[in-house]
Formats: sequence, C-alpha cells, structure tokens
Amino acid sequence: MSQALPPLNALPAFEAAARLGSFSAAANELFVTHGAISKQIKQLEAWLGTPLFERKGGRVKLTDTGWRYLVQVQDGLDIIANATAQLREPSRQRRLVLNSTPTLAMHWLLPRLARFQRAHPDIALRVMTSDRDIGRLEAPFDIAIRRGPGDWPGYVSKPFMDEWELPLCSPALLETTPIATAADLAQHTLLQADTRPTAWQRWLTLAGVPELKPAATQQFDHFYLALQAAMDGLGVVLGPLPMIQPEIDRGRLIAPLPGPRAPVRGYCWITPRTAMDDPAILAFCQWLESAAQAGQAGGPS
Repeated sequence: MSQALPPLNALPAFEAAARLGSFSAAANELFVTHGAISKQIKQLEAWLGTPLFERKGGRVKLTDTGWRYLVQVQDGLDIIANATAQLREPSRQRRLVLNSTPTLAMHWLLPRLARFQRAHPDIALRVMTSDRDIGRLEAPFDIAIRRGPGDWPGYVSKPFMDEWELPLCSPALLETTPIATAADLAQHTLLQADTRPTAWQRWLTLAGVPELKPAATQQFDHFYLALQAAMDGLGVVLGPLPMIQPEIDRGRLIAPLPGPRAPVRGYCWITPRTAMDDPAILAFCQWLESAAQAGQAGGPS
C-alpha cells in the first residue's frame, strides 16, 4: 500500500474504549482483558507518536487528537464492515456515502430523497455535509456534490444542475415595504453570507443599480443562515433557483422581481474514477440528473 498502516488489531480496541469511555467496558465488549486493551492502545499511541487518551486514576478521557482520530477510525471501520457485509450477505442494502454542500442538502436534496429511496430500496444513503473542497475532506465518500466544473484529479464529474440568483424575501416583508423595481431594495436590509461575498454587487450591477445603498446590511458566516433570516422576515436575500424552489412553493419565500436572473456556477456530481462501474453510484448520479431536469422544467421533481 502507498500509506503505512497502524497496528490494525489495536483500532477496534481504541474505537471501543473511546466510544464507551472506559478500557474495562471495551474489554467486556471485545471479550478480552483490561490489560489487553491497555496494551493495544499503548502500542497504537507509540506508533502514532501522540497520546490518544488522558489517564487520571482509573478513568480515561480522549485528547483532542484522540477525538479527531476517532472520527476517521470509525468511518474506516464502518467502510470495512459494510464491504464485508456486502460480500457475505449480497442481498443486504448497498450503502453509499454522499457528501454535499449544506444548503443544497437542506433545501434541494432532502425534500427529494424519499423518492430516490422508494425507487431504490436496496440502496441506503449516509448524507454528510461540508463546504470543503473534496481534496480536503477527512472522511471518504462515494459521491460528492460541489459547485463546478472543477479540477478534481482522480475523479469523474458531471454537471447536473444549473443555478441562477434572484432577490427573495418573506411575503410579510412585502406587505409593509413593497418591491416593484430593483431601486426599491434601497428601502430594505440586504442579507449577505461570507460564502457568497460578491453576490449582491454582481446582481445589482446586472439590474442597472450598481451604486444602490440599502437601508442596512446583515452579514452571516453561512448562506443557510441568511436564507433562514429571509424566511423569518429580517430582510432580502439573493437566493439560488431552482435549489430554493421548495421554499417558494411552500409560501415561505417570494421572488418580488422577475429578473435579472444572475447565473452562477452550477452543481456537479463527483465520484472516484475507480468507482464509476458501481451500479449503485451510477443509479444515484442518474437520479440526480433527472431530478434536476424535472426541477428546472418548472418545479420540484
């Protein structure tokens, strides 16, 4: 292998002790002695060159390094367990790990996911969210969803959904301060996110009012917080369509202006090149494409 592996027999001991918070409890679960658990964890710590537990009397507590290592070890053991189960029990569900950006997962993917599961009851999904580039993810994945196209060596990717942005706000906000033209935004609070720092300026320029000064601005570190603030009536957000269409259909948001529609980078599915022949991965990627096409044709799929 290209990377050195730690003592593999020590990993279940570490995971059990970390999860249960006790060497004795781990020993009982794994049907070994307390001394065997202690020895394996010391061996692992020596190999890693860092302590994983703080030992105080008869009690143990994970170090910060131990917590970070635990997450990755659990993911690795899960992958091994699932791969083994699929070989021993082929009829069991195929488990896919999906890593999506948070806003897309919350507002576009989850409202549609039940339909995929009904169509593919033999595929179980574990959904994880992150804004990180896939090269910086700590946990492995079968499929990722990111804005693109991008440069992802070793992976296969394909755009599946275009996106554009329009001002969105709660219907109640318009009752007190209507928006008939782009210039009317000067009477409102514009909601902004650190993850989309130039979005409003780009849209205002397209709308012909690049020098517009809003009544106020409100900054958030993540876009989904700005979106929630708009639904709660705090101001106007520049929202992505068709991703946010479900909230418009529910009446929680409204688009007071028909345009301009500011195009932004769309979304791609990404999967390891070595996994492209996996029928479950192909099924999910094809479903993403069909769901996006149906949504862009006039509403949620």
